[in-house]
Amino acid sequence: MSVFIDKNTTVIVQGITGRDGSFHTRQMIEYGTRVVAGVTPGKGGQKFDDAVPIFNTVAEAAKATGANTSVIYVPPMYAADAIMEAADAGVTLIVAITEGVPVLDMTRVYPFVKERGARLLGPNCPGLISPDKSKVGIIPGRICTAGPVGVVSRSGTLTYEIVYQLTRAGIGQTTCVGIGGDPINGTNFIDCLTAFEEDPDTKAVALMGEIGGTDEQNAAQFVKEHMTKPVVGFIAGQTAPPGRRMGHAGAIISGSAGTAAEKIQAFEDAGMGVARRPMDFVELIKARL
Repeated sequence: MSVFIDKNTTVIVQGITGRDGSFHTRQMIEYGTRVVAGVTPGKGGQKFDDAVPIFNTVAEAAKATGANTSVIYVPPMYAADAIMEAADAGVTLIVAITEGVPVLDMTRVYPFVKERGARLLGPNCPGLISPDKSKVGIIPGRICTAGPVGVVSRSGTLTYEIVYQLTRAGIGQTTCVGIGGDPINGTNFIDCLTAFEEDPDTKAVALMGEIGGTDEQNAAQFVKEHMTKPVVGFIAGQTAPPGRRMGHAGAIISGSAGTAAEKIQAFEDAGMGVARRPMDFVELIKARL
């Protein structure tokens, strides 16, 4: 099985005619994802690559196609409205790839999406992929292969690295999820761990965190109390100086909170395997399968 998406997932692409949206739409279609509609205001009635119908609004696209998922490739200043538009149209999974969405905008978006019963992944994330089933976002399909390991990460690039290492070692994945590293995002580690725990085909989980915040500590506590499946964790930014922003808006150490040492200790206390380097995942996962 897989989590969040499968072969029956039907996708609307918001921003389908833009540079990023058009490129990744073609990649998703080539992988086998069922992209059924695109949305670009003012271009309704046209078709993308003479195949995918374009609508002016998500509501029109959802009504015409019955799509259950939307992926967003629009500029940061429009992303919040795009997310809320998708939720208001009844889409149940919204994947926001857009980077640089203002945190203040997300304080409005988060409760809006929750109230409508939708799941938001991101923003500032690479999306997700269930190998041989569907991919929604920008994770390269060629580095993935089907298998028993669930993958969840705050870092997009680190997601690719770990998945590639696992695939090279012959260890496939059920679903790979990039949750994004912003301070406010729609889906967190615990949401993904819960889904992997409930998925009968997921036998182990690879979790990639980073400095800043307490999400990894919360995830470790969840693993200790609720997970029956083995979890291996890694923390990026182990050599980052305190007070220095490291890429993600959430990857900043404030005082003694959010340090790599604190998070690694939480993983160890929870009985998780701890990878000191990304390449360590292979042997740690192998030993637990």
